Amino acid sequence: MSSEIVLFDAPGPKARRRHAILTVVGIVIALAIAWLVLRKMGEANQLEKSLWTPFVTDPEVWTQYLLTGLWGTIKAAALSVVFAGIFGLVFGMGRLSGNRWISGLCGAVVEFFRSVPVLIMMVFAYFGYFATSDLVSASTAPLASVVLALTLYNGSVIAELVRSGVFSLPSGQREAGLSIGLSPSQTLRSIQLPQALTAMLPALVGQLVVVLKDTALGVVITYPELLNAAKTLGSAYANTVPAYIVAALIFIVINYALTRVAAAVERWLKSRGQGPQKAGPAGITAAAVAEAESASHGH
Repeated sequence: MSSEIVLFDAPGPKARRRHAILTVVGIVIALAIAWLVLRKMGEANQLEKSLWTPFVTDPEVWTQYLLTGLWGTIKAAALSVVFAGIFGLVFGMGRLSGNRWISGLCGAVVEFFRSVPVLIMMVFAYFGYFATSDLVSASTAPLASVVLALTLYNGSVIAELVRSGVFSLPSGQREAGLSIGLSPSQTLRSIQLPQALTAMLPALVGQLVVVLKDTALGVVITYPELLNAAKTLGSAYANTVPAYIVAALIFIVINYALTRVAAAVERWLKSRGQGPQKAGPAGITAAAVAEAESASHGH
């Protein structure tokens, strides 16, 4: 019996044809929109060579503006991803706790921060606390506000992904862990959670892309990220539209690269047997049984 997680049915011939037609239609529409945008830009003289040459001829465009802003974006995103991952794992496991008080408290926290828009949390964190607090310096306050807001929101989303990933596993996974003497918490940590994280990896990566893009909201509180750098660059060189286009292309390249890396990591995990694998009659992988037995002997 296979324990591989099926999140959706494989499309049949009709569905594949429909998807192909929709893909072609989508490409045609996208090309038409791109043509209209370029036409309007040409009419507004936004395609003039003088507006684009600074990106090639002036190193300060990159060293003083775009690369500095890109570093701000990556720094905020990296910190937010780390803290959101920790937050998500802790509260995701808390929501799965057998103690209803812990589960209820974690659920309330997760639902609250999922419901509040990121921008509101960012503005509140900055003007309501960090900008007037001695906890961080004035120059660090925008970064702290961006990271806190992204951590709370995306950590709550990750907590839900963890919970739904565990629930998507076959019930035999938990039953087999309990049958060899593991406690519910040991079964969750040793068997269910590793497989759930692998099964939900595409969704987790999608959330990482959201984190990266949402750093752009920091422009509201003057955080020097990529969008803010493009805004400043456009004012300095009188080429606002080209500056924003270049910034958008940088975002696209980074997000695409992140998605490809995650796909490679997912393949690597499965090749090492850390993803959902073939299971025995009990519905649990051999590797998980060995790990569970080892943990059981240690207690």
